[in-house]
Amino acid sequence: MKFVISAAFGDPRHLAALAKTADGCGFEAMTFSDHVVHPEKLDTPYPYTEDGARRWDAFTDWPDPWVTIGHLAAVTERLRFTTNVYVLAMRNPFHAAKMISTAAVLSGDRVTLTIGVGWSNLEFRLLGQEFARRGARTDEMIDVLRKLWTGEMVEHAGEFYTFDRLEMSPAPRERIPIWVGGFSAPALRRAARNDGWLSDLQTTAEIAACIAKVRAHRAELGRASEPLDVMASATDAHDREGYLRLADAGVTHILTMPWMFYHGDTKDLQQKQDGIRRFADDVIAQMP
Repeated sequence: MKFVISAAFGDPRHLAALAKTADGCGFEAMTFSDHVVHPEKLDTPYPYTEDGARRWDAFTDWPDPWVTIGHLAAVTERLRFTTNVYVLAMRNPFHAAKMISTAAVLSGDRVTLTIGVGWSNLEFRLLGQEFARRGARTDEMIDVLRKLWTGEMVEHAGEFYTFDRLEMSPAPRERIPIWVGGFSAPALRRAARNDGWLSDLQTTAEIAACIAKVRAHRAELGRASEPLDVMASATDAHDREGYLRLADAGVTHILTMPWMFYHGDTKDLQQKQDGIRRFADDVIAQMP
C-alpha cells in the first residue's frame, strides 16, 4: 500500500516544505487538483455532492498543477506527483502534452497523469473548448498524447484532431501512467483502457464495487492479467485495519491529508508537517 498526500485547498506557499517533509517520510506522491477559475454562479450542479454545491469556497487557491509539479520536483528526490484530477478536454492537446512531458522530464519521470472529463461547462467555455462530447475528445486526446510522448515523428487522423508528421521534444524517458477519475460507467470503462482508477470520497464497499467493474471491463479487453493502480479516499477507512481492507479490495494508493488526524483542518504549516511525520510513524511504518 502506498500513500499520497492531497494538496487541495491549502496555501501554495506551504507546498515546497510539505513536499520535502513527505519526501523524507515514505509517502509515495503528492497530488494537485485542477480549476482555472471559480465562477460565482454555476449553471450546472457540482456532481459529487447531494445538493450540487461545491466542496470549497470562493477564493480557494488552485495553483496550476504543472507549474507546481515542476517547482516541487526541484526540491525533492523520490516523491512522485499526480493530479486529482486534470481536466484534459479543457485544454489543447499539444499544449497539455508539452507541459506534462516537460514536467516528467524535469522530475526524472516522477509524474502520473490522472484525468477526468470535467463538469463545469463555464470553465470549458472560458478556455475555448467544447463541453459537448468531452468524453470522446478525452479518449482521442489520450491517443494523441501517447503518440507525442514517443519522441518520434508521428501523425494522427481522428474525429477531433488531425495533423501531419511532427515530433515533440523533450519526450519522457519512461511511459507516463494515465489514471482516470470518476465513478460513472464511461469513467470506469475509460479507466479500464488505461493504467489506473481514482475514486471519489466513497465507502470501502462502493470503492470495491467500482474496482470490480473496472476489472470486468479489463477482462473484456483481454487485460485481466495486467496490473491496475487504484488511488482511493474511503470515508470509512482511517487506520491500518481500514487500509488493509482497502488493499484486499484492490486499492494500491491511499489519498489522504495526514494532518487531519492530528490537528484537524489546520492552516498551520508546522502542524501539517507534524501530521505528515506522525502519520508516517503510526501508519506507513506499520503497513506490511
